[in-house]
Amino acid sequence: MAVDIALLRAKLTTSILSDTLDALGAMEQAMRPFVRPLDDGFVIVGRARTGLYMPVYHVTEGENPYAVEMALVDDLKPGDVAVFACDGPSERIGPWGELLSTAARARGAVGCVTDGLVRDVRQIRQMGFPVFAGGIGPLDSKGRGMMMAMDVPVVCAGVRVEPGDLVMADVDGVVVVPRALEAQVIQAALAKAEAEDRTRDELAAGAKLTDVFARHGVL
Repeated sequence: MAVDIALLRAKLTTSILSDTLDALGAMEQAMRPFVRPLDDGFVIVGRARTGLYMPVYHVTEGENPYAVEMALVDDLKPGDVAVFACDGPSERIGPWGELLSTAARARGAVGCVTDGLVRDVRQIRQMGFPVFAGGIGPLDSKGRGMMMAMDVPVVCAGVRVEPGDLVMADVDGVVVVPRALEAQVIQAALAKAEAEDRTRDELAAGAKLTDVFARHGVL
């Protein structure tokens, strides 16, 4: 399905998407609230490129512990979102930082979501690359965690994410829309956004909440 990403950024929020998914019975699509943006103004809408991490406690001589991670970042396409699953919240695995942000942005990626740690926060904020992470710390992932597979189904902050799933993130959190529900969710979410706009206008004009809810059915 072709998706107008600019329209979704302009019209939708994670709250609207979450409500829409709830109405369809998909009530486990919002990542756990410990995943937060490095800047409250960051917004991500794009397609998931997934990386699966596991904890490690040594580095094998002659092995590049970043090999799979580098391959994923080098293969990012415009509109991609790096989703790095570290079985978080993790206090040891910090898969993302300034250099990966720089490389990802150069390839047209629109952000990173991880339930692991992020570092180089000042530099990432200065470059304005949207990163949502499970925590902040100076730790390198080398000798602590390693990406074992890319472009496979993962669970990130409690949500199953498959490659190509639609990911939206804003100050309220991160929501993942499964491919199988995407067309239905987008149509219903845009309709809900319009209903919320009408509701807001009527409430601002002094209408009673009960009356407005009876007319539009949104809250």
